[in-house]
Amino acid sequence: MQNNPFCQSSIMDPVKKPIVAAFDFDGTITTRDSLPYFLLYTSGFFKTFFKLTLHIPKFIACLLKIISRQQLKESLLKSFFYGMPINTLREKGKKFANGPLKKIVKQDAIDEIKKQQALGNRCILVSANLDVYLEEFCRLNGFTDCLSSKVGFDGRGFVTGYLQGVNCRGIEKVKQLEELLGFKSEYILNAYGDSDGDREMLEFADHAFYRVFNK
Repeated sequence: MQNNPFCQSSIMDPVKKPIVAAFDFDGTITTRDSLPYFLLYTSGFFKTFFKLTLHIPKFIACLLKIISRQQLKESLLKSFFYGMPINTLREKGKKFANGPLKKIVKQDAIDEIKKQQALGNRCILVSANLDVYLEEFCRLNGFTDCLSSKVGFDGRGFVTGYLQGVNCRGIEKVKQLEELLGFKSEYILNAYGDSDGDREMLEFADHAFYRVFNK
C-alpha cells in the first residue's frame, strides 16, 4: 500500500487540535460483512442457512426500501437470539472476536490503526454492526471508543430482538460522533469508510479516506 496521506496530515497539520481517526468496520477493516459470519459461528451452518432463507423476502423488501435496514436487522436478531441471556450472547461475541473474526480482518487496516495510535490520535470504531462482538474487537485493538448498533435486552437480561436505540448507519454515525466528541471545531476528524452507509461520516470529516485498504 502507498504511503497514506492521512499519516502525513497528522504530523504536518499546523492546527494544534486533537486528531480523531474514525473507522467503519465492515468492508473497511474486514473483507466482508461480519454479521452473517457471526450468525454462522453462533448457530451453525444448517440453522443459519434455513433462517436466512426464510428472510429472503425481507432482504428483497429492504433492497426495495419497503422496510428499513433496522427492521431487517431486528428481524434477524429475533430469529436468531430472542430470549437468549445477553451475557451468553456477549460471551459468544468475545469468543468470536478472539477467533473467527480475525480471519476476515485486513492487515493493512490494522497496521493503519496502530500507526494512528502511535501518533497519539484517538481511534474510534463507528459501525452499524453489533456491540456484542465489536466491543471486544475494540478492546483487543486498542480503540478508545466503540460506536455501534446495540443489542436490546429486557429488565431480566434477555435479548428482546430489538436494537437499543438506532441502527448506527448513515447520519446516525455523525450524530453519535457529535454526541461523544462535542463541537466539531474542537478536533480534526479523519474518517475511513467503504460504502454508502459511511457517506455522511466521510462528508463530515476534515480528511476522508474511501476504500483505502482495498487491493
